[in-house]
Amino acid sequence: MDQEHELLSLSPLDGRYREKCAELAPIFSEYGLMRYRVQVEIEWLLKLAAEPGIAECPPPGDDAGEFLRNLAADFSIADAARIKELEATTRHDVKAVEYFLKEQLSQKPELNPHLEFVHFACTTWDINNLAYALMLRDGREALAAALAQLVEALTAMSEQFAAQPMLSRTHGQPASPTTMGKELANFVWRLQRELNKFRKVELLGKINGAVGNYNAHVAAYPDVEWPGLARDFVESFGLGWNPYTTQIEPYDSFAEYCAALSRLNTIVLDLDRDLWTYISLGYFRQRAVAGEVGSSTMPHKVNPIDFENSEGNAGVANSLLHHLAEKLPISRLQRDLSDSTVLRNFGIALGYSLLAFRSTLAGLGKLELDAEIIDADIDGCWEILAEAIQTVMRRHDVPEPYEKLKELTRGRKVNEAAIRAFVKKLDIPDESRQSLLQLTPRTYLGKAIDLAGSIRSHLD
Repeated sequence: MDQEHELLSLSPLDGRYREKCAELAPIFSEYGLMRYRVQVEIEWLLKLAAEPGIAECPPPGDDAGEFLRNLAADFSIADAARIKELEATTRHDVKAVEYFLKEQLSQKPELNPHLEFVHFACTTWDINNLAYALMLRDGREALAAALAQLVEALTAMSEQFAAQPMLSRTHGQPASPTTMGKELANFVWRLQRELNKFRKVELLGKINGAVGNYNAHVAAYPDVEWPGLARDFVESFGLGWNPYTTQIEPYDSFAEYCAALSRLNTIVLDLDRDLWTYISLGYFRQRAVAGEVGSSTMPHKVNPIDFENSEGNAGVANSLLHHLAEKLPISRLQRDLSDSTVLRNFGIALGYSLLAFRSTLAGLGKLELDAEIIDADIDGCWEILAEAIQTVMRRHDVPEPYEKLKELTRGRKVNEAAIRAFVKKLDIPDESRQSLLQLTPRTYLGKAIDLAGSIRSHLD
């Protein structure tokens, strides 16, 4: 796409952000949909030709078989343009694909007997449901690859900062300490778990005719075991077979796919907001990029634009994914067309998701930890040891431990001297007292360091 066309693009994914999600264009564009339709039509024709009970559609020779498969493998922009020309007359996109294929087959005399077996016994959605399932399958590979890069980058940072103490904040207020590595490990685990589930969503397909009963199939060839043939055909694409449908495959698996992807987007959005906050607190600096401007009026600014970009794009993606998941499984009686136009937006939903993942990854690559600021923050919060002290007091049956620490610390800044003075007066075994006296905000970390350092061992 030249610059003029990019500047005239209605969608930012085809203009401003095209380079960041370019690999999805051949999959989810109208060209891509046509290509998958051609693939399904050709494979269905070859499946019929391989069925002994369909004598009128003989198996093509090697040369003709290669020619047929190359129609899909070598499908070009020129081929797609020809289909659009045919659609201008048919006013039906799938029928245009059928006529295009018949034009192509007519070039091979050996395939003349096969012409009327193109789109044989099929309703439009026998082709479309499989084409869209294949699009989603291939699109998932691109998204999973980007997510795997993000998970790996976060894992490396979790290991790198496993031992960096950090003040937690619950409700925005100082809380029990953690480490930066442990907080990043939380997101590693969440993302990897949901990525595994996203990869395992089984996309379903069907090829059973106008209302799902093989009516036309049986009328033409009553002795063919159509459900078994249909199942073999659908599963040959690596898809799951749905034996019970109306005219359309009801998209429950598509909804599951959307829900799984939206959960991943939500986790990325949550990560974006946490990293944005850590940058705001000064815990991370961002490396300045030569020539880049942070503000049109404030020269000093280095804004967290990658995380903000990701947050916005994840939100747009989820709005679409939620609508797709809620809309698609609903169809009046055996068929209505309200799903048809909605399905064409899968590429947009996945495109904004991919853009979000890559923006977050780009942001991670610019971060530099500022240990001095993090340490200063935690060093000034001795009141966070109140939890540890009152818990040890509970162990030794000291009356009202929580209440005593509440009186000392709630809503107050408490320094090291006050904490140590309180501990020295406690009626507890000397071993426990010494242990508490040695405790500092930086060392009150529980298993945070171990949890962060071992995150890789928990990944599948």
